[in-house]
Amino acid sequence: MKKLRALVLMHESLVPPESMEGYSEEEILEWKTEFDVVTTLKAIGHEVLPLGVCDDLGDIRRAIRDFKPHITFNLLEEFHGVGVYDHHVVSYLELMRQHYTGCNPRGLLLSHDKPLAKKILSYHRIRTPGFFVVKKGKKPRRAAGFEFPLLVKSVSEDASMGITDSSIVYDDQSLFDRIQFVHAETETDALIETYIDGRELYVGVMGNRRLKTLPIWEMAFRNAPPGMHQIATARVKWDVEYQKKLGIETLEAKDLDRAVEQKILSVCKRVYRALSLSGYARLDLRLNSEGDVHVLEANPNPNLSFGEDFAESAEKVGIQYEELLQKILTLGLNYQAEWRLV
Repeated sequence: MKKLRALVLMHESLVPPESMEGYSEEEILEWKTEFDVVTTLKAIGHEVLPLGVCDDLGDIRRAIRDFKPHITFNLLEEFHGVGVYDHHVVSYLELMRQHYTGCNPRGLLLSHDKPLAKKILSYHRIRTPGFFVVKKGKKPRRAAGFEFPLLVKSVSEDASMGITDSSIVYDDQSLFDRIQFVHAETETDALIETYIDGRELYVGVMGNRRLKTLPIWEMAFRNAPPGMHQIATARVKWDVEYQKKLGIETLEAKDLDRAVEQKILSVCKRVYRALSLSGYARLDLRLNSEGDVHVLEANPNPNLSFGEDFAESAEKVGIQYEELLQKILTLGLNYQAEWRLV
């Protein structure tokens, strides 16, 4: 294995310490991905420079000039406080003729614009929940033809920001209130989609042209009270005590019919290609009681923490964490960006 100089981009508030010692579980959760990636890349022999970035591309330019990285390991999820600006940073890396890990600018742009992504999937006859959008500042409404229950979320925010148990609504007043909440809380337009009751599934996909799907993963609620909607709210994803209370686990999906499993994996590859994804991604799906697969959204550059669902599903097929990061580096080095073709 060739030793590489790897510049690791992350938000300036998430630059990890040298050790986890002395930090609480909640504190570690904030920068665990960054810590795991940086320490593991060092452990497998690469020279690593963590770089915290907020709103100055000059920091990246100077690091590239001085450190001369072979590749940039991209962990940025926003720029200037705006989540959908991450694709601009990757575009900048391409303009600087830099190899980088993860998704290309086009794939980031398409997948982060959830209404646009759903239109593309519908064009390709890939099943996704019906939806409509209420623009920020516009009067809340329910589009014609939509029946309850409905799910209300942000058109662009990820990590379940703005999603709570109240995001599923059953009447117009609750719908209007929730739309206003999303507008105020996330400062984005509101995406309203048909709620699909069923199993919450995740599938990791890796590759540029040739794609590899990882085992189908599932979110389980061991201690959920009767009647509770089992959806991935912000608390479910990020509140450690709440996770313990509900007995939340992500684990390999069991008892899937072989034909359904193959359909899920085939759909995931179609989504990956339809949205021009590259590097690695996690696809979120719902499987209803009739065996219908509904694609909720695509998440390029998902959480890479050791022990989280993407790394766990890779380990299930014998890809240890160190090898997973090395594969991601290799995919980045091999990605055929436009600047490599001229």
